Amino acid sequence: MSAEYSANAVQTVPANGGVIFTESPVPCNRGMIYHRDESALFQLASPRALGVGCCRRCCCQGFPESVYGVSFHANIAVPTDPAGTVEEIQLAIAIDGEIDPSSIMSFTPAAAGVYGNVGADVLVSVPCICGCSSVSVRNISAQPINVQNANLVFSFDGIRR
Repeated sequence: MSAEYSANAVQTVPANGGVIFTESPVPCNRGMIYHRDESALFQLASPRALGVGCCRRCCCQGFPESVYGVSFHANIAVPTDPAGTVEEIQLAIAIDGEIDPSSIMSFTPAAAGVYGNVGADVLVSVPCICGCSSVSVRNISAQPINVQNANLVFSFDGIRR
């Protein structure tokens, strides 16, 4: 099971703000990924939250967890209007509100309005006992940044015990 979400138009993402995803070219049709268009937040469900693929016996033997692959790519730049400070800008994938340090994506433009491509891939474990985890992509720069052609892909990799 895979799902894809995107936002092709240029959007200005404030410092500490989330990238808004406006389109669902390949939405999840199994209820494992919850997202509302025009939102930055995604909820990933474990099969137990849906009442499938997990049972009392396996939960008692170590709380299995669902594993999702998360892949993000986008073009980012310092805004030209109003002109931002030309310095390193960064995005990162946040899991349950916490930035995953291995997902930090950095770009230092030559000038405002000059775009660069960034990307990151991480695995997200959703514990069976909790039922779901949230994922978002956040601007961790000190200033607003422009994001264009944002693409986020989730793939359900299975249950790990």
